[in-house]
Amino acid sequence: MTNSSQIKVWDPLVRFFHWSLVSAFIIAFITEDDFLSIHSWAGYLILALLIIRFVWGFVGTRYARFSDFVYSIENIKQFLKDTLSLKAKRYIGHNPAGGAMVVLLMLSLLMTTTTGILVLGAEEHAGPVAHWFSETNGFWGSALENLHEFFANFTLLLVFVHVAGVLVESLIHKENLVSAMLTGFKNKEVEED
Repeated sequence: MTNSSQIKVWDPLVRFFHWSLVSAFIIAFITEDDFLSIHSWAGYLILALLIIRFVWGFVGTRYARFSDFVYSIENIKQFLKDTLSLKAKRYIGHNPAGGAMVVLLMLSLLMTTTTGILVLGAEEHAGPVAHWFSETNGFWGSALENLHEFFANFTLLLVFVHVAGVLVESLIHKENLVSAMLTGFKNKEVEED
């Protein structure tokens, strides 16, 4: 139930994508070496979600479109500077730093899943690219595993930065951004000091 002081920002697909991605990443991260089948399926789910979100970034609702939240480097720098001085402008959709984080997370997760598929092929001789590695030695498996782990850990670092950014923005603008990603609604205006 909403009232006239609220605006619909995050559509159901964006919210489903966000929380499904969170869940799949956690599952993939904690099952890393011990449960390869679960780890692989979580990775495939992440890749499928990324493909859907990429398409939705062009044809989706207003705040889901890349054109709404991809900003220039100068805008991102200015926004971060304003945030550090606690004077950042409020955005209904993603702010410049949030938009940059969406892009960085998507790229990092794309690299994580791609290298994961390659590791599966090289080390386990399984998955969609296993035939590429039928005659290779262990070098490729080891190199790809290191790259896969780098991107998984880099993604985790980005997640921590993302959560910190959400908390800071929530405090600066006195609004619950986590709740907005659950319900889809934000207040049209927030109280300012």
